[in-house]
Amino acid sequence: MYEVFEHTADVGIRIRAGDLKGLFEEAARGLFAILVANLEAVRPVQETRFRLEGERQDDLLFDWLAELLFVFDTQRLVFATFQVELHPRGLTAVARGEPIDLARHQLNAEVKAITYHGLKLQRDGEGWVAEVIVDL
Repeated sequence: MYEVFEHTADVGIRIRAGDLKGLFEEAARGLFAILVANLEAVRPVQETRFRLEGERQDDLLFDWLAELLFVFDTQRLVFATFQVELHPRGLTAVARGEPIDLARHQLNAEVKAITYHGLKLQRDGEGWVAEVIVDL
């Protein structure tokens, strides 16, 4: 589960999940919910694979979201579904979506960057919680 919250001139994503895999997947959905107002209109017809290295989970979360934003900006792809596998030295993931179609996709906010400001990732009772601020 993710929720979007206001943060001065930026926007934050608060993510809760039972495990880290789910947290990374929900964080990606949260990012694209900021980018695309009608995320349910995105069809998972094209697959993009990711492989990122990193041992610190908070850095890996930052890198994962930054890489998704990079692909959105450079390849003009929007994603709707995510499958993440975490490994001791990083992650592999598959994101499914399609090229932006302005006739169907309502672009919402322009995210300039993922920030380290306020970034946190920690165990929380029955699972994990993270907060990520994005620069608009």
